[in-house]
Amino acid sequence: MDVRFTDDAIKDLDRLPRSIKPRIRAVIARLYNWPAVSGAKPLTGPLAGHYRMRTGDYRLQLFLRDGILWIEKIGHRDGFYED
Repeated sequence: MDVRFTDDAIKDLDRLPRSIKPRIRAVIARLYNWPAVSGAKPLTGPLAGHYRMRTGDYRLQLFLRDGILWIEKIGHRDGFYED
Protein backbone atom coordinates (compact mmCIF):
# COMPACT_ATOMS: atom_id res chain seq x y z
CA MET A 1 0.00 0.00 0.00
CA ASP A 2 1.20 3.49 -0.79
CA VAL A 3 1.26 5.59 2.41
CA ARG A 4 1.54 9.37 2.26
CA PHE A 5 1.36 12.30 4.65
CA THR A 6 -0.67 15.46 4.41
CA ASP A 7 1.25 18.69 5.06
CA ASP A 8 -0.44 18.96 8.47
CA ALA A 9 0.63 15.42 9.42
CA ILE A 10 4.25 16.23 8.54
CA LYS A 11 4.09 19.27 10.82
CA ASP A 12 2.47 17.17 13.56
CA LEU A 13 5.24 14.57 13.30
CA ASP A 14 7.94 17.24 13.53
CA ARG A 15 6.35 18.63 16.72
CA LEU A 16 6.20 15.31 18.59
CA PRO A 17 8.47 14.67 21.55
CA ARG A 18 11.65 12.90 20.52
CA SER A 19 10.82 9.91 22.74
CA ILE A 20 7.51 9.31 20.93
CA LYS A 21 8.75 9.48 17.33
CA PRO A 22 10.13 5.89 17.18
CA ARG A 23 6.77 4.52 18.35
CA ILE A 24 4.90 6.57 15.74
CA ARG A 25 7.33 5.43 13.02
CA ALA A 26 6.69 1.79 14.03
CA VAL A 27 2.93 2.31 13.61
CA ILE A 28 3.50 3.98 10.23
CA ALA A 29 5.64 1.03 9.09
CA ARG A 30 2.74 -1.31 9.87
CA LEU A 31 0.44 0.73 7.62
CA TYR A 32 2.27 -0.45 4.49
CA ASN A 33 0.47 -3.79 5.03
CA TRP A 34 -2.98 -2.15 4.78
CA PRO A 35 -5.68 -3.55 5.01
CA ALA A 36 -4.10 -6.40 7.05
CA VAL A 37 -3.24 -4.04 9.91
CA SER A 38 -4.29 -4.85 13.44
CA GLY A 39 -5.47 -1.99 15.60
CA ALA A 40 -6.96 0.21 12.86
CA LYS A 41 -10.34 1.43 14.05
CA PRO A 42 -12.92 3.01 11.74
CA LEU A 43 -14.22 6.33 13.01
CA THR A 44 -17.89 7.30 13.09
CA GLY A 45 -20.03 10.42 12.91
CA PRO A 46 -18.45 13.36 11.11
CA LEU A 47 -15.23 11.35 10.74
CA ALA A 48 -16.89 8.36 9.05
CA GLY A 49 -14.61 7.02 6.33
CA HIS A 50 -11.52 7.79 8.39
CA TYR A 51 -9.54 5.46 10.64
CA ARG A 52 -7.37 5.81 13.67
CA MET A 53 -4.35 3.96 14.95
CA ARG A 54 -2.98 4.43 18.41
CA THR A 55 0.20 3.87 20.32
CA GLY A 56 -0.09 4.67 23.99
CA ASP A 57 -1.55 8.16 24.35
CA TYR A 58 -0.85 9.13 20.72
CA ARG A 59 -3.11 8.79 17.69
CA LEU A 60 -2.80 8.79 13.91
CA GLN A 61 -5.84 9.67 11.83
CA LEU A 62 -5.98 8.13 8.35
CA PHE A 63 -8.14 7.95 5.27
CA LEU A 64 -8.03 5.90 2.09
CA ARG A 65 -8.46 7.61 -1.26
CA ASP A 66 -7.72 6.29 -4.75
CA GLY A 67 -5.61 3.42 -3.42
CA ILE A 68 -3.45 5.70 -1.27
CA LEU A 69 -3.53 5.62 2.53
CA TRP A 70 -3.18 9.20 3.77
CA ILE A 71 -1.99 10.05 7.26
CA GLU A 72 -3.75 13.31 7.96
CA LYS A 73 -3.17 13.97 11.64
CA ILE A 74 -0.81 12.82 14.40
CA GLY A 75 -1.06 13.87 18.03
CA HIS A 76 -1.76 13.28 21.69
CA ARG A 77 -5.18 11.88 22.54
CA ASP A 78 -6.18 14.99 24.54
CA GLY A 79 -8.34 17.00 22.17
CA PHE A 80 -7.31 14.90 19.17
CA TYR A 81 -10.79 14.67 17.65
CA GLU A 82 -11.93 18.22 18.47
CA ASP A 83 -10.65 20.03 15.36
